[in-house]
Amino acid sequence: MTDHPTTTSTRPTPPGAGPGHPAPSAGRRRNAVAVTATALLLAALTATIVNTLHAGDNVRNPGRLLAGYAVAWTLFAAAAWTVRKVTARAATVLVLLGAAAIALAGLAAPPRTSNDMYRYAWDGRVQAAGISPYAYPPAAPELAPLRDNWLFPTPTTTTTSPTSTTPPSCSGWGLTHTDTGLCARINRPTVPTIYPPVAEGWYLAVHELSPTGSRHKPLQIGGAVLAFATTLALLAVLRRRGDPRTAASRAALWAWCPAVAFEAVNNAHIDTLGVLLTVLALGTATAGVRRGALLGAAIAVKILPVLALPGALSGQRGPARVLRVTASAVAAVALAYLPYVLASGAGVLGYLPGYLHEEGYDPSDVRRFALLRLLLPDTAAGATAAVLLGIVALYVWWRGDPERPWRGALLLTGTTLLLFSPNYPWYSLLVIALVALDGRWEWLTLTLAGTALYLAGRLLPGFPLQACAYGVAALAVIVGAYLRFSPTRRAARRPGAGKTIAPMVNLPE
Repeated sequence: MTDHPTTTSTRPTPPGAGPGHPAPSAGRRRNAVAVTATALLLAALTATIVNTLHAGDNVRNPGRLLAGYAVAWTLFAAAAWTVRKVTARAATVLVLLGAAAIALAGLAAPPRTSNDMYRYAWDGRVQAAGISPYAYPPAAPELAPLRDNWLFPTPTTTTTSPTSTTPPSCSGWGLTHTDTGLCARINRPTVPTIYPPVAEGWYLAVHELSPTGSRHKPLQIGGAVLAFATTLALLAVLRRRGDPRTAASRAALWAWCPAVAFEAVNNAHIDTLGVLLTVLALGTATAGVRRGALLGAAIAVKILPVLALPGALSGQRGPARVLRVTASAVAAVALAYLPYVLASGAGVLGYLPGYLHEEGYDPSDVRRFALLRLLLPDTAAGATAAVLLGIVALYVWWRGDPERPWRGALLLTGTTLLLFSPNYPWYSLLVIALVALDGRWEWLTLTLAGTALYLAGRLLPGFPLQACAYGVAALAVIVGAYLRFSPTRRAARRPGAGKTIAPMVNLPE
């Protein structure tokens, strides 16, 4: 018998197959598993948001809300992790569908943790009547014809006896009783509005487009539209700047974040409009007039986006470019204010000075700066915070990456929130969008700190929750920065290093 030589197949190896590379069928199976897992996590996240919104408000049931928020954030973190294993096209579809589902979930109930939206509705109504929103406070008798039973519910007596001398009751979540006996859903009804002119323009536009008697829904729908538009803007910017799959996984950090559903949609916070304009300014425009104008419009929504200005100027040392951005930003703010200044004069500042004093930002009050007050005398905390922020702003402007202006904006905005330690989680909506642009997930702990402080404060009287919450956030930021820029990780990034040294931690850039 003749032995036949052993033959070897000459069929080409499928692309991507071979040692160290899975066969295409195995890759498809893994992708299908990742898609299914992500979709299930998003469905659970959507259901959790709806269930939490039906659990009550932050006054009567803060513990239940905290539990719902904790579950939602856990599901969000898991979904943001699994989507990284999905192909670019599937990840983009999941991001968009998840963003829509989570935005719709935020519409499931009236506002649950903030009544700011009722002031928005009132300001829109006042402007539609041809009156400047800065001219009178809601309780002013000049505005009495504009009041209705939704924003100014009629107080009910606590007894049915016609001879009772018990005063009318104006109790309940979000209700305020003035000294003149007026019951209002609007907070601080005895002072004029605080919001800048682009925000006021949004309130007027929503009012004009709203059907009669629609109450809170149009503003919530407006918040959902702004949140989804921000997702689209993030996807566009990130896809143009890098790998499509990485773009989708980063955009998910905004699109699926529970804070977006709770604060941008359910509470309809106007901060979302400022976030969208800031993303457009930093991601779709170069350091010129367009970037400055968009950033100025964002500042005229809510003052916080001014912290993105040094980032917008990152690496721009030429006076001409710096002037173009700053001058156009100032011009945009001035033009937005002009019609209101003509109507109300200096009254356009509204309640802003009083608000800053009330919230503890006045030099005579040191209720803020919780972390600094652990190390410094109370009287030195405010001045130290100002110096530190000035140093960070100069660093961002002088050494920032002009190709990634959002990186410096995130550093300055996040540092500001760490130092000022506010108890309003919606202040960090801008941080969430900047995290999505830059991938530095550790800054999301600022939103968790603000949420814990806002909801759990009344559950833990006497406990130093402010310092603890923001202390944990600061620690997370430091650890994240160390892991990201550790010597081993830097070595792994050098050309050719990937063949011999693997990164210790797989973190998004």
